[in-house]
Amino acid sequence: MGTAPFALPVLEALDRDGQDIVAVYTQPPRPAGRGKRMRASVVAERAEALGLNVMTPVSLRDGEAAAAFQALDADLAVVAAYGLILPRPILDAPRLGCINLHPSLLPRWRGATPAAHTILHGDRETGLTVFLMDEGLDTGAVLSRHHLAVPPRATTEGLESCLAGLAADVLPGLLGRLEHLVARAEPQNDRDATYAPKFTRGDGRIDWQRSAEEIDRMVRALNPRPGVHFGPESAPVRVLEAEAVADEGPPGTLLDRRAVVACGRGALRLVKVRAAGRATTDGAAWLRGQRLAPPARLV
Repeated sequence: MGTAPFALPVLEALDRDGQDIVAVYTQPPRPAGRGKRMRASVVAERAEALGLNVMTPVSLRDGEAAAAFQALDADLAVVAAYGLILPRPILDAPRLGCINLHPSLLPRWRGATPAAHTILHGDRETGLTVFLMDEGLDTGAVLSRHHLAVPPRATTEGLESCLAGLAADVLPGLLGRLEHLVARAEPQNDRDATYAPKFTRGDGRIDWQRSAEEIDRMVRALNPRPGVHFGPESAPVRVLEAEAVADEGPPGTLLDRRAVVACGRGALRLVKVRAAGRATTDGAAWLRGQRLAPPARLV
């Protein structure tokens, strides 16, 4: 059961391992691209290429969806970035229950965007947690944890790719001792829990009073969605890549023609940007196009 690209290596690992995959559950097709054409998830496309039975219910809460799931008579459901809530009838249907492969070291970063929050908050370590699902938000008992150092200059997409590879590596061996792990599952300590909710567009607006390190982490964490931007809301400039540098000045001030901007502490070089309705370019070229020069102020 998965939808996002994070789930793809997990599906492929199960297939390579010779598991009897009775069905692949993924979210329904969504509008995508400039033309907003309906497009199946990457998991659906790969599952169909593998000749697997693909199910795309809008919800699992109605009786018909529950009955169809129960009719599969599955031993286990493996869940990875699925995006739909699993109600009690679904959780109880497989003989061994439902396990979730979550890209953080639970109970840290429960929720929808753990990799992005890992980067945004400057965590040096993350990992994969395999847990037995219950009706809470990533609250189930832990079967195993697998640690991973956060790579330098990690982006959300890059970190999710690393963790997806880790999930694919550990899953086959874990399935071979699953019943033993279930018997020894470790409850989570809710007092240590932190949460990783989805971001809004407002979360990506740059406040130049913040430190350059913080804004750099924002850029690496919040791209491509919801993105990081500055400027007027009617014509925002998206920052696609940046780096903190050793310089200083009044926050928001352009310090040189390489597109270095002073922050509350340190300075940030705008490496790649995209103005509204324009192509991606380097920061210096964008400055020339806007006829901006030091000591102009950015908002």
